Amino acid sequence: MNQVLVIGSGGREHALAWRLSKSNTVAQTFVAPGNAGTALEPNIDNVILDINDFQAVIQFCQIQNIDLVIVGPEQPLVAGMVDALQAVGINCFGPTAAAAQLEGSKAFAKAFLARHNIPTAAYGEFSDVDSAKAYLQDKNFPIVIKADGLAAGKGVIIADDLAHAEATIDDMLEANTFGDAGSRIIIEEFLKGEEASYIVMADGSHFVSMATSQDHKARDNGDLGPNTGGMGAYSPAPIVTEEVEQRVINEIIKPTLLGMQSDGIPFTGFLYAGLMIDNHGEVKVLEFNVRFGDPETQPIMVRLQSNLDQLCLAAIDGALDKVQIAWDDRYALGVVMAEAGYPLGNQKGHVIRGLNDVPEGVKVFHAGSANQGDETLTAGGRVLCVCALDTDLKVAQQKAYAGVKSIHWGSEYYRTDIGFKALK
Repeated sequence: MNQVLVIGSGGREHALAWRLSKSNTVAQTFVAPGNAGTALEPNIDNVILDINDFQAVIQFCQIQNIDLVIVGPEQPLVAGMVDALQAVGINCFGPTAAAAQLEGSKAFAKAFLARHNIPTAAYGEFSDVDSAKAYLQDKNFPIVIKADGLAAGKGVIIADDLAHAEATIDDMLEANTFGDAGSRIIIEEFLKGEEASYIVMADGSHFVSMATSQDHKARDNGDLGPNTGGMGAYSPAPIVTEEVEQRVINEIIKPTLLGMQSDGIPFTGFLYAGLMIDNHGEVKVLEFNVRFGDPETQPIMVRLQSNLDQLCLAAIDGALDKVQIAWDDRYALGVVMAEAGYPLGNQKGHVIRGLNDVPEGVKVFHAGSANQGDETLTAGGRVLCVCALDTDLKVAQQKAYAGVKSIHWGSEYYRTDIGFKALK
């Protein structure tokens, strides 16, 4: 029986830890630092650890005889947590710092895609204002401008016209809006179509596909309003037909894993391809993440029936070609409840009421929450993700929203149309 440690504090980590705690090969699941939701789960313990202090993490793993560490967020992966833990013989699932550049640097990712002929948007890379603005002169709008480094999901701006684009360039390169993350920028063509997420577990050579999913990035109904980390998701995603999935595997996933191998930095971990699928079923890569998406993790983990610890250990051993993965056939849909004003404002400290009143079969995953005495408080941003399952996506949607309606804290905000694209 395995002792497992999950690194992180968000909704993704709550969902991963919850799924691990259901595994019949896991004795105990720890989460560092976890949140109010993981604190309330049976067989899950929160651990007060500075996840940026790799030595402290190593010490904890050695004292507790941890058999497997799963790193949730991108920051410790890019900083080299996997390298540090593996160097002392601790099983840690995720990419090395070198492989994590696929997310840590958009310039690295775009150059990689171009070098290996993997379909993506046409782009330019810039670190000075004048050449960036010169590049815009003969381009069509809207156009996409991205900070090169990690910007907590906020470093992507869609500029509608030349003035907006030039102001964004000034913001990123001169005003330093995103700090070091924006000292270099990518300007790329705006792709039309429908977005989907395709996530695989990779072991350097082989991979197993996670269930398909679709995220809702825009804050408001109808995919309007500012970009966010994600306001809800569902799985599977009907836009990813069998034919589209085969294209994704053949044109994106396999060439990416082969390309990383041939570049001398094999990829082990969750590889997340953010995709744009056009009306003809053509697929292009919008971005890579080197970890599970949030909120896609929540509905996907609700559907996963295999032991996640066993899949991760097989990947670390390079043996994913020998495993099978089992899924619940039903649709899962998750609705994010955020603080009003997200992603711009950040209220916190409101008492969350109704967590014990959600209908049976509805699962609530926490993200921005904290326990204080007997009460659970909001801790800003995206607070909860409320998930439900059903053979009918419309019914899964209704069940999830019934759960949402039973929870309140006075300044909650959520979209009321999660799943609308699949239900059209």
